[in-house]
Amino acid sequence: MARCADRNDDMMLHRYVPPFSLPPHGDALAADGWHVIAGRGAATLQLPAHWPSLWLPMRGRLSMQAQDAHWTLFGGEGQLWRAGALNVQASHESRWLALVAAPTVWNAAFASSAHDEEPLPWRGDPGDGVHEAMEALAHDDDALAILVPALIDRQRDVAACLPRCRGRTLAHRRQALLRLLNLRHLMQCHVEADDDASIDVPWLASRAHYSPGHLIRLHRAVFGETPSDYFTRLRQARAWELVRETDMPVATITHRLGFESQSAFCRAFKHAFGMTATQARREADACAA
Repeated sequence: MARCADRNDDMMLHRYVPPFSLPPHGDALAADGWHVIAGRGAATLQLPAHWPSLWLPMRGRLSMQAQDAHWTLFGGEGQLWRAGALNVQASHESRWLALVAAPTVWNAAFASSAHDEEPLPWRGDPGDGVHEAMEALAHDDDALAILVPALIDRQRDVAACLPRCRGRTLAHRRQALLRLLNLRHLMQCHVEADDDASIDVPWLASRAHYSPGHLIRLHRAVFGETPSDYFTRLRQARAWELVRETDMPVATITHRLGFESQSAFCRAFKHAFGMTATQARREADACAA
């Protein structure tokens, strides 16, 4: 196991580089500091249920699995995760970076950089600041002082939702936001997986321990739309992607996205984009030519 441990701001930093061997169960990781993983090639990791983690695949892909959801991160994407136990499988051609720590470690680092800040989940473009700091952290302990402010800046849009959440205290409002963000992530994963299984407000509400009516009101207050509105936008974007960027038959797209019939899909597509799926595909083919 290629591993070193260094002292950084009175907090231990454990670094893992290939070839490395993590404990078979994430719960065996030491809770006294950060765990920086510079991975290359196929690997499987299982992380503790409540430990936030940051993931940046530089090349290849990471297959992520949590309760009720599975998804894939591709090279150039990033994700800060803090919604339960997580299993990660790296592809054989991958190169990736990860940062893992107990909640107390994350919270202390964020609070020292910005008052009342905690890590909030996000997924997408990590931004140059996060990307460069993580690359540096693979070999330089001092990069942690650059990474935390970059992460706080990256989550600024998400943090802006916090005042709109309901709760007597900041902790209650933050917990409400985390629940909502997790539900939005579940909807995103469901659409990306082209899963035709039903997903509705009662199912989502049960995952957040809300009543359906309370979930609708809270989601609208925080994000300006209902969960159904958000799910519809995700499904429309996925439909556009499949029509324009693949040669998948419309009947197959209809089934994958869970529409009742091909005619229902075609009506919804034209209503959303002002053209039929056939016209959209022809337009894409003409642009490619």
